[in-house]
Amino acid sequence: MKVLVIGSGGREHAIARQFANSPSVSGVFVAPGNDGMNQEVTCVPIGVLEFACLADFVKKNQIDLTFVGPEQPLAEGIVDYFMDRGLSIFGPTQKAAQLEGSKSFAKELMKRYHIPTASYDTFTDAEQAKDFIREQGAPIVIKADGLAAGKGVVVAMTLEEALEAVDDMIGNQKFGDSSSRIVIEEFLAGEEFSFMSFVHDGKIHPMPIAQDHKRAFDGDEGPNTGGMGAYSPVPQISNSVIEEAYDKVVIPTVEAMAQEGTPFTGILYAGLILTDEGPKVIEFNARFGDPETQVVLPRMISDFGEFMRALLTGGDYELKWDQQAMLGVVVASDGYPGDVQKGVRLPELMEMSKGDTVVFHAGTKMEGETFVGNGGRVLLIATKADTLRAAQERVYNTLAQQEWNGFFYRTDIGWRAIQ
Repeated sequence: MKVLVIGSGGREHAIARQFANSPSVSGVFVAPGNDGMNQEVTCVPIGVLEFACLADFVKKNQIDLTFVGPEQPLAEGIVDYFMDRGLSIFGPTQKAAQLEGSKSFAKELMKRYHIPTASYDTFTDAEQAKDFIREQGAPIVIKADGLAAGKGVVVAMTLEEALEAVDDMIGNQKFGDSSSRIVIEEFLAGEEFSFMSFVHDGKIHPMPIAQDHKRAFDGDEGPNTGGMGAYSPVPQISNSVIEEAYDKVVIPTVEAMAQEGTPFTGILYAGLILTDEGPKVIEFNARFGDPETQVVLPRMISDFGEFMRALLTGGDYELKWDQQAMLGVVVASDGYPGDVQKGVRLPELMEMSKGDTVVFHAGTKMEGETFVGNGGRVLLIATKADTLRAAQERVYNTLAQQEWNGFFYRTDIGWRAIQ
């Protein structure tokens, strides 16, 4: 089969590589992709929102399956567009993608179907939101209702921080229309973990869980980012907790979406936290997480293309996963998640891709014969090993052998599991 992956980041690099390593797949294209993927797959210069051009490419090149990576094209209806033209595509419809595209939609769904989550309220008026925060006190969580590239959440530990977040989101429209409505939630304490599943026609294929590190700096300090590293498995989360999350969150959510008339096909990403009352939902995404994908998908032993074909045609297929652990560290441009300078030269990357160590390109560009930074998060370096500790040591040994002038990375990815 021939596959088109839509997107251009590290997540899409991992998806494309997994397809490329599948015996059932004869060709992998990525639109638009990035320069770092070019050696493994064919990049196509079509933007993720150019639906007509993408559909034309699929027809002309007889692509068997289109796999959508990022949230924006899903929220804007790419799946509906392709389905209307009889093209095979994997992802939720525009209505089903509201599970990620609108925090209030997701919270109301969870409330109606008794899916465990933090208590909350929604606001479009800044002063009303501030009054609510003063009543509740800190710590408290403020979220932009719409898509904000993983940066629309403020975990405010003080009242001042919370009130400032309201001014930023509603008053200053920091995220445009996405923050004209905000959701304010109670703060939940506990271990966080990401639980992703393949879903189609009511069938659910859960993946191994992962844990992401959202804060920019060591010790979980600094601003929230799109993710500074991840690892899988997560040994401090027991199998019984995972089963409880599957039974009380994943299954009920898939069933609820069907009952609402918006059946879900795609990657159901449940961002969860283990509280004293059991696992609760922090957020849903309607696609693979980044950077979790880069440490979960490479653990798949099964033929990815064969599995996807079986899933979409109703066939039975048992996914198999490597028992080894995988840990990945994001390299970001100085200043991230704020303003960053593009065009800064990266060290020699080929030397890092050896054995079980892989490099996923997220925001890189080729200038001459050298890669340079072309965004906030530029790379993720990951290693597979028998234990998380061994994987962590290998990744950091690899990183330490290079000069990273103009870039930074956390030095403690995996610390919650490796004491």
